[in-house]
Amino acid sequence: MAKEVRTIGILTSGGDAPGMNAAIRAAVRRAIGNGLKVKGIQRGYMGLLNEEIVDMDKHSVSDIIQRGGTILGTARCSEFRTAEGQEKGAEICRKHGIDGMVVIGGDGSYRGAQALARQGINTIGLPGTIDLDIACTDYTIGFDTAVNTAMQAIDKVRDTSSSHERCSIIEVMGRNAGYIALWCGVANGAEDILLPEKYDYNEQRIIDNIISNRKHGKKHHIIINAEGIGHSTSMARRIEAATGIETRATILGYMQRGGSPSCKDRFYASIMGAFAADILAAGGTNRVIGYRDGKFQDFDMEEALTMTKEIPEYQFEISQALSR
Repeated sequence: MAKEVRTIGILTSGGDAPGMNAAIRAAVRRAIGNGLKVKGIQRGYMGLLNEEIVDMDKHSVSDIIQRGGTILGTARCSEFRTAEGQEKGAEICRKHGIDGMVVIGGDGSYRGAQALARQGINTIGLPGTIDLDIACTDYTIGFDTAVNTAMQAIDKVRDTSSSHERCSIIEVMGRNAGYIALWCGVANGAEDILLPEKYDYNEQRIIDNIISNRKHGKKHHIIINAEGIGHSTSMARRIEAATGIETRATILGYMQRGGSPSCKDRFYASIMGAFAADILAAGGTNRVIGYRDGKFQDFDMEEALTMTKEIPEYQFEISQALSR
């Protein structure tokens, strides 16, 4: 028998991502439309343990769809990784009448959601991360905005790199996943693309490529370096020493998480938020919302957390071929 859900909570956890507000808005309004009450939990699992819980209605989410970040706030919480913290969180949910939960975040946030589901709180996870590293889905909330932000910044660095006839190493985010680096590498026409999943740490190959391109009249050289490899500043020093070509590192950092979300992030996040509210209204639990094969789908959370994801080999092959 599906468990009846009367009140749902919504929280955002881990790193913020553009489009989280669109998901919150959709989940709140769809849940209310389904006859449910909604409570917002501020500052993620930490806020849950501190009982930072507020009532939400349709007006609570007015004029937020265009805003970056998350109106609920987010924080990391080591206490919620413990069995005691998880039990406390479930008890607080019950104290406030919350019998269903929407958790928007990455795989770490899902583990917290999984723990709540085991404690009897119906829980649905939404993929809120700019890293595109959740295996069950081809889309994660925030990736589209983040990759476009990075692309535009790299275009600007290319202009000055060309003016000064420099080599530029531009480091993009993504944790241990190379999707932002891969997409920007192709979209920005980079001469070298370094991905954690594929990089062999053969710096001499990069140096040889820079020297060869310079001999053929290339005035600049753009290297897109993924966060999972890092060390862009020290790499720049070594390349400059080896080539004699002025080399600068630019670390784009947290600017990639901010800004008004793209149309795609607003639309996809809205569908996912509404879908989560529908599943909870129907008594579903321990599910993850994803987008795969052109459809919005839900997956078993246990299964989703065991899936693995790799850079598509053909996409990588093309990225290398186009950079030569």
